[in-house]
Amino acid sequence: KNKKPFSPQSEKEILKFWRKNRIFEKLIAKNKNKKRWSFLDGPITANNPMGVHHAWGRTLKDLFQRFFAMRGRKQRFQNGFDCQGLWVEVEVEKELGMNSKKDIEDFGIAEFVQRCKERVLKYSKIQTDQSIRLGQWMDWDNSYYTMSDENNYAIWHFLKKCWQKDLLYKGRDSVPWCPRCGTAISQHEILSEEYQELIHKTIFFKIPVLEKNNTYFLVWTTTPWTLPGNVALAVHPDFDYAKVKNKQGEIFILLKEKADLIQDGKITEVLKGEKLTGLKYKGLFDEMPQIKKSLGKYEHSVILWKEVTQKEGTGIVHIAPGCGQEDFQIAGEQNLPVIDLSDGESKYRDGFGKLSGQFVGAGKVRDWIFKNLEQKDYVFKIEDYQHRYPTCWRCKSELIFRVVDEWYIKMDPLRKSLMQLTEKISWLPKFGREMELDWLKNMHDWLISKKRYWGLALPIFECQKCGCFEVIGGKKELKERTVEGFEEFKGHSPHRPWVDKVKIACKKCGQKASRILDVGNPWLDAGIVPYSTMGYFEDKESWKKWFPADFICESFPGQFKNWFYSLLAMSCVLENKIPFEVVLGHGNVLDEKGEEMHKSKGNVIWFDEAVDEEGADAMRWLYCSTNPFDNLLFGRKAISEAKRKLLIFWNVYNFFATYFKIDNWEFNPKAKKSKHILDRWIESKLQIVIEKVTKSLEKFDSQGATQGLEDFISDLSLWYLRRSRKRRDDDFYNTLYKVLFGLTKLMAPFLPFSAEAIYQDLKTAKDPESVHLTDWPKANEKLVNALLDKKMGLIRKISQVVHTIRAKNHIKLRQPLSELYIWNEPEGLNKELENLILDEVNVEKIIFKKPKKINKNWEAGIVTDERCSLMLNCKITEELRKKGEKRDYIRLIQQARKMAGLNPGQEVLIFLGTEDPALKQSISKVISDLKNIVKAKKIKQKREKDVDFGKEFSINGKKIWIGIKF
Repeated sequence: KNKKPFSPQSEKEILKFWRKNRIFEKLIAKNKNKKRWSFLDGPITANNPMGVHHAWGRTLKDLFQRFFAMRGRKQRFQNGFDCQGLWVEVEVEKELGMNSKKDIEDFGIAEFVQRCKERVLKYSKIQTDQSIRLGQWMDWDNSYYTMSDENNYAIWHFLKKCWQKDLLYKGRDSVPWCPRCGTAISQHEILSEEYQELIHKTIFFKIPVLEKNNTYFLVWTTTPWTLPGNVALAVHPDFDYAKVKNKQGEIFILLKEKADLIQDGKITEVLKGEKLTGLKYKGLFDEMPQIKKSLGKYEHSVILWKEVTQKEGTGIVHIAPGCGQEDFQIAGEQNLPVIDLSDGESKYRDGFGKLSGQFVGAGKVRDWIFKNLEQKDYVFKIEDYQHRYPTCWRCKSELIFRVVDEWYIKMDPLRKSLMQLTEKISWLPKFGREMELDWLKNMHDWLISKKRYWGLALPIFECQKCGCFEVIGGKKELKERTVEGFEEFKGHSPHRPWVDKVKIACKKCGQKASRILDVGNPWLDAGIVPYSTMGYFEDKESWKKWFPADFICESFPGQFKNWFYSLLAMSCVLENKIPFEVVLGHGNVLDEKGEEMHKSKGNVIWFDEAVDEEGADAMRWLYCSTNPFDNLLFGRKAISEAKRKLLIFWNVYNFFATYFKIDNWEFNPKAKKSKHILDRWIESKLQIVIEKVTKSLEKFDSQGATQGLEDFISDLSLWYLRRSRKRRDDDFYNTLYKVLFGLTKLMAPFLPFSAEAIYQDLKTAKDPESVHLTDWPKANEKLVNALLDKKMGLIRKISQVVHTIRAKNHIKLRQPLSELYIWNEPEGLNKELENLILDEVNVEKIIFKKPKKINKNWEAGIVTDERCSLMLNCKITEELRKKGEKRDYIRLIQQARKMAGLNPGQEVLIFLGTEDPALKQSISKVISDLKNIVKAKKIKQKREKDVDFGKEFSINGKKIWIGIKF
C-alpha cells in the first residue's frame, strides 16, 4: 500500500491497531501455558520525561522480551519505576523554591512527601506513554513502584535478616556529605562520573616546630576550611625529607624532592621520615575554645603513614580526622582526638570563634582563614589548583567530609559469598565480572542511611535510655509491637512522618523506643525487587518458578556497584542464591561530539523530540545495531545512517508491493518450488540468516543479529532484486513474497512498527492478525545450499572487479562491452551463473580462457581470494555505442516518468525532441523498441507544447527534451 517508511504518523496508527485489537493481551494468552522466561526490569527513575539515553536500554529490553515471546515463552512483562530518594526530593525542592532541609521542615514533611509522591505518579505516567510510543510492550497496569508498601516492607524483612545475622550496626565515621542535600553520600553512590575538574584556592602553610626556633613544617592543602580540625601531620617513613634554609634564616622541613619550593634555599640536612616521628608543633587555631576542649592534654605531633605520596604537595599531609575518611581511620588506629567541625547544615559548630555558624564552603570562610594565617605569618603561598573533586550525584554540589552517626551493613561476612555468586553469573560484557569482583573485593561496609525525608523509613527502633536497638520486619510485627502511635500511622504508607509516630517497647529495658528518623539508601529499593515483585512473600513455590531472573539489562557504568551490587547483596542475605542468570550492560548515550548530555549544557535530546521527528523504529535500529559495550553517539548523522540501511529493506518491499499489483499476481501457497538459480540462492540465504539472527539473540547479541539482517537485506536488494527486475514471473513473486514474509517476522522484535505495517499487507486470511502473534521462524536446513552460495559469491566478486575496471576507464554501466575473459576459475560456473555475470556487468559474451593476445584496449583484473583472473575488452565500437545510447534513452524516460509522478504501469504519450542530427538519427532507429519498455502508448520524435510534463536533459553532452502527456 506504499506506506511511508518510518513515519511517526503511521507508527501511531499501528499503536491504535494494537490497542483496538488487544494484540498484546492475545500474546499473553497465547503463551499462557508455555515454558517461562523470566525478565527482571531495572526500575527507571520516575522523575523527569525520558531522554534518548533512556530509550536505548528500554529498546534492548523490549527486543529480547519480544524475541522470547515469539518463541512461545511465558513472561511477566512487568515494568518498574524507581520512586524514592534524593533524585525526586531535589526536583520537588526546586519546584517549591527550597534551598535547605529547614525549608522542608518549615513547609511540612507530610506535605513535602505528598508532593514527592505526586511527582512520581506524574512522571511515571509520562514515561509509560513514552515507552508505549517507543513500541515497548509491558503489562503497564501491573508496573511495580518502589514506593509501594510491598516493596518497603520487603526491605524491612531484609534488614531484620541482616540484624539477626549481626550484619547491621550504627557506626561513627567521617563520610562524604552533601551540604545542600544535608545527607551522607555512600561509597556506592560516588561514581567516577561524579568527580569534576574544579579549580580551588590552595595554600602552602608554615607550622612552627616546638622547641626549634625558626623551624617550620611546610604543608599543603586543597581544603583550607579543614585546617581548624588539624590534629597531626603525617609523613612517609621511607621517604627522604630535607631541612631547607632560606635567606631569611627560616628552616623548612619538607620532602627532599620538593626542596626547590624554597626559593634560593639550601639543604642543611636530609633524614628519613621515620626520624620525624613524634616531633611536636604548634597548632594553627589552638586558641579556639572547641579545639582546646577536643584536644585536652593531647599535643600536635608528627605520625607515620605509608599512604603519603610524592606526587602533590610537600610530602607532609595535614590530618583532620573530623574532615576526611582516611584521617578518621588513622585517628582510630593511632588514638588521635577528633575535632568535629561541622553540623548537619555544613556550618561550623559553636566554639570556633568567628567561623561558628558560617557555611564551611563559603568563600568568606576561606578568606578569613587565609587572613588569619597571614597575620600569624603562617602563609607561605596561595595559588589556584585544578583537580578532580567529588560532587553530589544528584544536585552536583561539592561534597565535604564530616563525622556522622550512620547505619551500615557489614560486608566482610558477605564478601566471599558475594564473589562466589558473581562467578556463577554470565556477564555481558565479560569484563563486567572482573569489575564486579574488584568492587566486591575492595568495597567498604554499605552505608544505608540518609538524613532525609522521602524514602524507605528504616525500621530501626533505638532506645534512648539504654541504647539498645532492634529491627522490625514488617507491618504485622509493627502492629504487634506498637505501644503508641499506631492509630495515627494507620491508613498511611510506611513513610515519614506518619511512621515516625509509632513507638515500641524496648525489649531490654521496657522503655519506649522510637524509630530512627533516617531513610534508606535508594539502592535498597531497587535491590529487593526480585523478592517484592515475584511473589516471594505470597507464594514461595510460584516465586521459585520465576527466580532467579533469566536476564536483566541496564546501563553498565555505575550499576556494577549500585543495582547489580544491591541485587547480589540482598539476595545473598535472603537466600544465598544468584538473583539473575545473565546481565547485559550497555554504555552511555552521548551527543554527536561524544560529550555527556546535560540539561545545563543544553545538549540533552529529549525522547519526544526525537521520536516525533525520526520515528521509533529508526531509533530502535540505531540502538540495536550499536555495540552495547561502547558508548553511543546520538544525533542526526547516526539516525540518518540507520534510516539509510533500513530504506534498502523498505525499497525492496515497495518494489514488490508496486509491481505485483500491476501484474495482478496472487500468492499461491501450493506453487511448486522455483528452480531458478536466484530463487534457490535467496531462499538458502534466508535460512542462513534465520539461524544467525536466532543464535545471536539467544546470546543477547543485538549487534550481531542486526548485522546479519543488514547483510541479508543487502544481498536481497543489490543482487537478488537487481538481477531479477526483468523477470516478474510467478516464481519470482512467490519467492520474494516468502522472503519478505519471513523477514517481517525476523524484523518484528527490532522494528515492531515497520514489520507490522508490511505484515498487514502480506498476510493472508489464514495468518495470525499481527506479526507479533506469529511464531519465530525456524531455519529449513534442506533449503541451505552452501555450494550455490559459494558460486554466487564468486560471480559477485568477478562482477565487482569488472565494475572497478569500468570505473577506472570511465565507462558507465549502461554502455555494453563486447567480451570478458575469465580463467583459473573454480569449476561449476554453469550457464545460469554465466548469464548473471553478463547481465550484471553488461558484457555481450564471456570466454572462459586466457586470451592469446592482449590488445591495448583490454584491462586486466584479479579476484585475489579466489585465484581467478579476468580481462575486459574496453573498446567501444560504433555498434556498442548505439546500444549504450538506447539504454540512456530508457533511463532518461524512466527518470522523467518518475519526476512526473506516474505509476509504473501507467501508459502515456511520450515526446522526444533534439536539435542534434546524430541524436535524431539514433533515436529514430530505436524508437519502436522503447515503446514497450517505457510503457508508452506512442512515442513521437518532436517537441510538443501541450504536455503535462516537460524537461530538458543531457546525454553525452547533447541536449534532449522529454515531454509526457497523461
